[in-house]
Amino acid sequence: MEDRTMTSESYAVSREAVHEQVVDRLGTVRVLRVDPDADLDVLHAWVTAERARFWGMGGFGREQVLETYRHLDSLDTHHAYLAVLDGRPAALFQTYEPEADRVGECYEVEPGDIGVHLLIAPAGAGDERPGYSSALLTAFTVYVLRVLDRRRVVVEPDPRNEKAIARLTRQGFVLGPPVVLPEIDLPEVHLPAKKAQLAFLTREAAGF
Repeated sequence: MEDRTMTSESYAVSREAVHEQVVDRLGTVRVLRVDPDADLDVLHAWVTAERARFWGMGGFGREQVLETYRHLDSLDTHHAYLAVLDGRPAALFQTYEPEADRVGECYEVEPGDIGVHLLIAPAGAGDERPGYSSALLTAFTVYVLRVLDRRRVVVEPDPRNEKAIARLTRQGFVLGPPVVLPEIDLPEVHLPAKKAQLAFLTREAAGF
């Protein structure tokens, strides 16, 4: 099967974008809602890679990844998106309502908060330039704070993911306390307890 993560230069061109932005020195970023079936090749390759070990899906097979994102797609409080950079998938981006997520048990949720998970794919040929990851994060920040009109972004990376935490702080996020996300054990999903580092980005800090 064709590896569309790297060979396609017009990925999902017919799908409507929820946000489109030209980022200086990067290109055009289109933000698309994830289609679990159509995007399975991309999703499975990314979330099971060693570089995505903190995503927690390293041992998942294709069917497990598909069911995970079908379940996510069925929720009103959690959403998954792909960033497509100049016709090539570049990042996976998930949003959630903190009060409907286990992170809501770990800090005082404020009106206008939105939670975010971000997984940036390996850069393609010519994309190894400085600022690549930061530019993609900027596009998502604009989407959640300006287009969705939220007041504050909440993230909770693994404390061991020093690279991600450094990227977030460069972007203007302020570190909060380290926390332990409680275990979730439901028929449709099981998540073990997990250590996390909270971080926050307000509209004001982002310049909006």
